[in-house]
Amino acid sequence: MQDIRSPLQAQVVQWLVAAGESVAAGDVLVILEAMKMEHEIRALQAGRLAELYFQAGETVGEGEVLGTLAPLSEAAVSAVPVQPQLAEPPVASAQRADLKKLQDRLAFTQDAQRPEAVAKRHATGLRTARENIADLCDEGTFVEYGALAVAAQSRRRSADDLVRNTPADGMVTGIGCIYGQRVVVMAYDFTVLAGTQGMRNHQKTDRMLGVALQNKLPVVLFAEGGGGRPGDVDVAIVAGLNLATFASFARLNGQVPVVGVVAGRCFAGNAALLGCCDVIIATAGSNIGMGGPAMVEGGGLGVFKPEQIGPSNIQHGNGVIDILVDNEAQAVAAARHYLSCFQGAQTEWQAPPPEALRDVVPETRVRVYDTRAAMQGIADEGSLLPLRTGFGVGIHTALARIAGRPVGLMANNPLHLGGAIDADAADKAARFMQLCNAHGLPIVSLVDTPGFMVGPDTEATAQVRHVSRMFVAAAHLRVPMLSVVLRKGYGLGAMAMTGGGFHETLSTVAWPTGEFGGMGLEGAVRLGYRKELEAAPEGPEREALFEQLLAQQYDNGSAINMAATLEIDAVIDPADTREWLVAGLQAGRVKPCEGRLAIDAW
Repeated sequence: MQDIRSPLQAQVVQWLVAAGESVAAGDVLVILEAMKMEHEIRALQAGRLAELYFQAGETVGEGEVLGTLAPLSEAAVSAVPVQPQLAEPPVASAQRADLKKLQDRLAFTQDAQRPEAVAKRHATGLRTARENIADLCDEGTFVEYGALAVAAQSRRRSADDLVRNTPADGMVTGIGCIYGQRVVVMAYDFTVLAGTQGMRNHQKTDRMLGVALQNKLPVVLFAEGGGGRPGDVDVAIVAGLNLATFASFARLNGQVPVVGVVAGRCFAGNAALLGCCDVIIATAGSNIGMGGPAMVEGGGLGVFKPEQIGPSNIQHGNGVIDILVDNEAQAVAAARHYLSCFQGAQTEWQAPPPEALRDVVPETRVRVYDTRAAMQGIADEGSLLPLRTGFGVGIHTALARIAGRPVGLMANNPLHLGGAIDADAADKAARFMQLCNAHGLPIVSLVDTPGFMVGPDTEATAQVRHVSRMFVAAAHLRVPMLSVVLRKGYGLGAMAMTGGGFHETLSTVAWPTGEFGGMGLEGAVRLGYRKELEAAPEGPEREALFEQLLAQQYDNGSAINMAATLEIDAVIDPADTREWLVAGLQAGRVKPCEGRLAIDAW
């Protein structure tokens, strides 16, 4: 005889087999109920139910014997019929009602169920939020959070209306992969209530920001939209200024890479989130402003069209937009490129021809040239991603790879003020150093500057404070900096480009065209030899003396003399620049974070 025992304390619901009946192994004998859940007790072997000790409605304890099962002969076992419910598998074509209900509901969140809204969106030349996400994420990797949310407006709209017209409460959120790395993606949906910030999409945002911070996941925000939404009447609020969204978003600063993408109109709350991003990528047709037309008019500031507020040419020139592109496809590609720079070294890369670097700097020392050619010649093919190209044009900044290793590149621009560093260029460089520092990218600095810009007009721009930001930012670097002096390395400006001084870097080298001094050589001669120059007759004789003294200064401040006095580490063939940098990158160490590393919003 085999005892049939209860695995838990429960109530007997129903015996499916009567005393004296035979059962096969696996047949259900009795149903028990505990904590509102039913449990099937099955026969462990074929047999005949001999006795029942408990009836329906009675309570049994854990381990108590419910009944006994007598063994059967082999002939009897083969004669026992199998319970029908076990013999017939579920019909494959039958759809469960609960699953169908879910699928029907989820269908309303997809673009295919909203053809009119999608057509209207496409008519403007723009893509839907879901189309952008599909393009951004590796195929099939996006997992959506909060898809079933609708606008908090049930007191003024029907449930069917909300489901059909406010899917996901106007914001698509979730986690996807970019080149295999998980990232949090949040996209305001302009086809739903103009991409405004509803109460539930604030909740979704807060949820995703918490996931990103806790799990150190990069964030991509598609920020198109009109800011706060006044029509969400289901939530009892007055002003809603106690929301955690903006503080939570700002808390990601310096913790994970945060990318903002904009096409179309981005105003008010959407713009505030955008402004917290490490980098802003925007299309030429975008408009970004802290207030849209309604807010501007409401403040008594005039009546304007959306296109008149914060157009892309203005926002690119003033430094708000880091990467300006033609369309959303290019914006998404730029976002993927940007985030790839924070995913570690790559094993496959293509080096540009090294000999081309020998011809970057003209032999004529006063001839201008484009240092972006040097950046291209140093970076792996196709890896260079220029940042903030419309602002602070005195210094170029870019992310790139060198022999597969991600780095930050910055270079003086002799085409602007002869390479002198003004306030905007200093701001741009200081923030770029913060960006690289926070996310662990070594910095390569290409130097060609006569120093900081000077003069009454320059000082009116608060030059003293702005340029000093470069020293402060460099003093807090935890990443290695490597410097290459391409031509001019003069004064405080050259020191700022090398982390505060030529020996503050992991290495400071120069090309043969390098020239150095405490200030520009021409100015040094005119100031240092004023008496001698004034003593010479004005005209050709004085000019000849000036050129002679200048040549002496140039020879004294040559790259070879600087290396001979150990003020720089080496003079190198430009064609060997990548080799020198690779050695430095292999030797350099990124120090652990000590406290929080913030990146200025500006």
